[in-house]
Amino acid sequence: MRRRHFLNALGAGLLLPAGRGAWAVSAPAAGPTNKKLIVVMLRGAVDGLNVVAPVGDGNYLRLRPTIGLAAPGMAGGALDLDGYFGLHPALAGLQPLWAARKLAFVHASGSPDATRSHFDAQDYMESATPGRKNTPDGWMNRLVAALPGPQSPSRLLGIGPVLPRILSGHAAAVNLPNVAAAARADLLDRPAVKAAFDELYANHPRFGRAYAEGRNAHREVMDALEQNQMSREMQAADRGAPLPNGFPDDAARLAGLMRNDPKIQLAFVALGGWDTHANQGAATGQLANRLAPLGQGLAVLAERLGPLFDDTVVVVMSEFGRTARENGNGGTDHGHGNVMWVMGGKVRGGKVYGDWDGVGDTKLNEGRDLPVTTDFRSVLAQISEEHLMLGDKRLEQVFPAMPQKRAGFRIVGA
Repeated sequence: MRRRHFLNALGAGLLLPAGRGAWAVSAPAAGPTNKKLIVVMLRGAVDGLNVVAPVGDGNYLRLRPTIGLAAPGMAGGALDLDGYFGLHPALAGLQPLWAARKLAFVHASGSPDATRSHFDAQDYMESATPGRKNTPDGWMNRLVAALPGPQSPSRLLGIGPVLPRILSGHAAAVNLPNVAAAARADLLDRPAVKAAFDELYANHPRFGRAYAEGRNAHREVMDALEQNQMSREMQAADRGAPLPNGFPDDAARLAGLMRNDPKIQLAFVALGGWDTHANQGAATGQLANRLAPLGQGLAVLAERLGPLFDDTVVVVMSEFGRTARENGNGGTDHGHGNVMWVMGGKVRGGKVYGDWDGVGDTKLNEGRDLPVTTDFRSVLAQISEEHLMLGDKRLEQVFPAMPQKRAGFRIVGA
């Protein structure tokens, strides 16, 4: 089954014209825009083949007999998207956005560089210069510098423990810490301090019960972390990015900040925990436990943005995908092609875009994983032009050495 044929449904007039100077159907506006862009980076390489699963391809479950998702309607089945692709059931909270055509996916997308190193691949996606390690800045920093209108320190915002590579550069950027801290050891985890507070509040008539319930909740979170402790490799791949458990809180705060401060135009959040070499699970398990708060956070973000969501595009991406075949540990290894998520009020949603050839053995990259048939920069550049109204010359500054092949679809715009 050659999924590229479904692109014809978009209409020939909607295809992007070819050529370096021909990015859009209509010329971009010259003045500043209030449109917003939020990028969520999933560090560690999320398994796109179980996020948007090709359940209509008979090869899928042959390659993934224990971690593959069942067909829609079956126990543990995927959520039907278009009769061929299915969404992971942990992302059920995003179905209303899909139904409203405000959520789309680009499958078999990613970086053309062949590296399977988390560090190099993340660097290339954050600099938008695959294969080039000496790029001094990140593409979102170059983007904010290229946008027309007055510059301000809060125009470019990051949420995380440190300023990420993607925001580094000459333009000003603000970085805020994550809201969630429940999974970190606190002062009361020290035995002597805990004993003193236990004695103080054990029989307190007013605060005793609240104290006990709070400590029990904290202990449950810490115990769960210990039982599902990430490997050193996974922690390294995350580059300090937190697990997605606290993302709904961060998403709510980000939405509030963007509503209250119109100067914030670009935002970036990184989430870790996606390097699922072992015990990945299918409809439930490790991957599902990561996807559930991610989906919840994205739904919260859309809801809390309110009317501003109509002027916002949210992109979710990861450094590369994972192997099409499951490994002997019930997980997946480092792959190549992946799936990008795009949501927003003006997104041409309800579709899975991309040049898709299935997961048959002869169609896999190096016989093991998805090929990259859509360069991630083509998607980002189209959003920058169609949504943020960036002109050709400034686009080339943000995305230097763009590939000649352009995305054969239009994912944003009226």
